[in-house]
Amino acid sequence: MVTMGVRRRAGHHRCAALIAAAATSLLGAGHTPSAVAAAPPPQPPPQLTQAKVDDAVGKLDDIVRDAMRRTGVPGVAVAVVHKGRVVHLKGFGERRVGRSGAVDPDTVFQLASLSKPLASTVVAGVVGGRTLGWDDPVAAHLPGFALKDPWVTTHVTYADLFSHRSGLPDHSGDLLEDLGYDRTYILDHLKYEPLGPFRASYAYTNYGVTAAAQAVANAKDTSWDKLSQDTLYGPAGMKNTSSRFSDYDRAKDKAVTHVKNADGTWQPKYVRDADAQSPAGGASSTARDMATWMRLQLANGKLDGRQIIPAAPLERTHLPEIVAQPPQAPAGRAGFYGLGWNVGYDDQGRLRLSHSGAFELGANTNVTMLPGEQLGITVLTNGAPVGLADSVALNFFDIAQHGKPTTDWLPLVDRVYRQQEQQGRSPTDYARPPRNGAVARAADRYTGTYDNAYYGPLTVTAANGELSMSLGPKHTTFRLTHYDGDTFAFRTVGENATGLSGVTFEVGPGSPGSGGSKASRVTVEAWDHDGLGTFTRR
Repeated sequence: MVTMGVRRRAGHHRCAALIAAAATSLLGAGHTPSAVAAAPPPQPPPQLTQAKVDDAVGKLDDIVRDAMRRTGVPGVAVAVVHKGRVVHLKGFGERRVGRSGAVDPDTVFQLASLSKPLASTVVAGVVGGRTLGWDDPVAAHLPGFALKDPWVTTHVTYADLFSHRSGLPDHSGDLLEDLGYDRTYILDHLKYEPLGPFRASYAYTNYGVTAAAQAVANAKDTSWDKLSQDTLYGPAGMKNTSSRFSDYDRAKDKAVTHVKNADGTWQPKYVRDADAQSPAGGASSTARDMATWMRLQLANGKLDGRQIIPAAPLERTHLPEIVAQPPQAPAGRAGFYGLGWNVGYDDQGRLRLSHSGAFELGANTNVTMLPGEQLGITVLTNGAPVGLADSVALNFFDIAQHGKPTTDWLPLVDRVYRQQEQQGRSPTDYARPPRNGAVARAADRYTGTYDNAYYGPLTVTAANGELSMSLGPKHTTFRLTHYDGDTFAFRTVGENATGLSGVTFEVGPGSPGSGGSKASRVTVEAWDHDGLGTFTRR
């Protein structure tokens, strides 16, 4: 099954809802062993013949081209490995719309949440060196780290954070990143997030993973990007892979991110610098380098006879740590999350590892592997998620297993992405104020500075008859348009943008347009998912 991280609002991988919610139900009922063996084999015996794999590989180019034709995604790169060999490696389309430059196997793509299984591979290398263990508390190597519950703070481990079972809410900290806050600020403010049940609830969190990875880097007295280079990218010969945005940005052969316009065309409109959450979503790589990494994954950490990553801590990343997707029916299968991996089992009882990455600002990626078959595929694209990367992987494995796709995956997966995108939007249509709505009060009733321990101060100003609010380290400014009474609207921005959202002031007595007390508080709807979006006047 192919899965990505659930998100209640549009944006990243945001990272990454479960494609498994769709894929699991269509792939069939789960495998139920009649008895638990005392020492089960690592994997069921291989079931795919070489001819079946060759057939799927032979049809792959047509699958990609058809998906590109149907979606318009500008550029795609694909890598397939089987039994330790790279059996397919190819680029399709353009690196940037409107400029010459074809995608090739060495074109650098932003990986988005596909960074997470790369990151867990790096940590497995450190665990194998005995600097720390997957089940060690992270607080020992992350000065000032705190969550809302002190007991959880002292007990949460690397495995807890890499498997999204810490209790942090879905996508904690992502909205702070959209406002321009850096990694240090965001990690320091996770302590304000309300917690769900520790180790008993799953919620996809980029900054939970980032906190754990930063602690690992601290334990090695280095930066995360250097640790990644020294532990994995360098030893594996992944020459064009990096955990620094600057390396991607200056690459000559790079795929620029694109978003889809209303008329169906694609435009390179945004630049996504994900350094703040680099371990969770900031890596970049090529199809060639990802093929090398898949070979390492499928060979228990070995490459060409050299043990790059110790086998035992790497194998731990492939095991289920928590239920991420409960069964949708009594005969359905659960989807699990391991350490940086979506973990599932198909009808034949085979382990299936996968992860998707999605930037709403212009990238979509997927890796899917069947370790028991020694078979894996990576699909990289330079377009915002429309289902292409995931559907190509699903089609490829369907053909290998069944000789043809079992369903039309592209619209199904795209529908899941669209549902995710809509989840964060306000139920109120702020573009259409009520006809008989109340007028706003005098501007000076609203202007001033309001404090919030999580988001920092918010300043409301008036100029030329219009209100605006600004906040964040770069003083990001949003124009406020009147909606009704003391409620205004603004347009959200960034990876987690959800269109128009409400800003409601709490004002004391006094009729609209008259004098009276000033607003004492203001609540920003888009930033109030976890109850943290209310600002109080100084």
